[in-house]
Amino acid sequence: MTTYIFKRLLSMIPVLFLVSLVVFYMIHLTPGDPALVMLGEEATPEMVTALRHQLGLDQPLPVQYATWVSRVVQGDLGRSIRSNKLVSQDIVSRLPVTIELTVLAMLIALAIAIPTGIISATRRNSKSDLLVTTIALLGVSMPNFFLAILLIFVFSLYLRWLPPIGYTPIGEDVVENLRGMILPSITLGAATAAVIARLTRSSLLEVLNQESIRTAPAKGLSERIVILGHAMKNAMIPVVTICGLQIGGLLGGAIITETLFVLPGVGSLAVNAIFSRDFPVVQGDVLFLAVMFMLTNLVVDVMYGFLDPRIRYA
Repeated sequence: MTTYIFKRLLSMIPVLFLVSLVVFYMIHLTPGDPALVMLGEEATPEMVTALRHQLGLDQPLPVQYATWVSRVVQGDLGRSIRSNKLVSQDIVSRLPVTIELTVLAMLIALAIAIPTGIISATRRNSKSDLLVTTIALLGVSMPNFFLAILLIFVFSLYLRWLPPIGYTPIGEDVVENLRGMILPSITLGAATAAVIARLTRSSLLEVLNQESIRTAPAKGLSERIVILGHAMKNAMIPVVTICGLQIGGLLGGAIITETLFVLPGVGSLAVNAIFSRDFPVVQGDVLFLAVMFMLTNLVVDVMYGFLDPRIRYA
């Protein structure tokens, strides 16, 4: 297992290199000059040229990339062009918000998806199955921003139950923090719940058709014990896989959700940096999200061995 984990960590290096290369050149090829954005439209060409030289933006792109990568290897993601703060400090300071949003969204998704998936599989072709399948299809098809607007209109503007935007740190007020995170978490977790519910249904149906599961009631076991105690354990392997992938997707999807609900997370940091042409922040943010996504997949792969004893890593 240790050898497998070490090899997987080594395989991340070329992937991160390609991610850094693509992100660096894409952000530098977008229209807009950071120096001009910082100085404003009334800045003289001499002022813009001097600031570009100070920021190192007048050097060739390969030289800028090599300089940036050499610092990243040493753990330095650079400094923000706008605030002159360390990019790593900006990410760390906003990371708790994104983690909280991702965890709550996944908990909501699992709380909805697993029970509905089980009901749909055990009552195949019934009205309950049709209803779950229809809702799951709707959840996958509905864009996040549309669901967010709908939730804000219903629960914030019409019913006035929850705040529409804003964030209260959990250390200041736990209740207000949770009230402010309910709508963003539902928005982010809705599509994930739909995907997990559909996969839970299909995976459980496949397991229920196995001979060992069909003969279990003949041994005197109740339907509940057969499904929850035996069938679900075998059916959870693909579900765990998709959950790991969805966690990475939630981190990326948090960009839109955090922007809509004005949450000070890593996603909104990237959006603000794009608008202000803050190249180091965008590059560091995307690279950090890529690392988180790959580490999540690694954890999921390692969990396979615990869920299924037949799986062994050479």
